[in-house]
Amino acid sequence: MARKCAVNGKSSKMAGGYSNRTRATQFNPVGVKRRKANLKNKRVFVPEINKTVNVILSTKAIKTIQKHGAYAVLKKAGVI
Repeated sequence: MARKCAVNGKSSKMAGGYSNRTRATQFNPVGVKRRKANLKNKRVFVPEINKTVNVILSTKAIKTIQKHGAYAVLKKAGVI
C-alpha cells in the first residue's frame, strides 16, 4: 500500500517543470519531480475507546486532531 494520510488522503504527487515562456525560448526537457507529503507514523491514544491506534498522518492532520480531538477526527475518517 502506498504511503497515504489516513485522515485527509494526502500522498505524493508529480510537480515541477517549466513555465510556458521558458518552453518557448530555451526548452531543455528535464522532466518533473515527485513531491512527497510530510507524513509521520503516529501512535494516537483515543480515550473514548481506551486504545492506542497506529496511523500514518500528515502534519496537517496531526494539527486537526489536536484541535478537534482524536475520536471525532478518526471516526469521521473511518479509521476507528
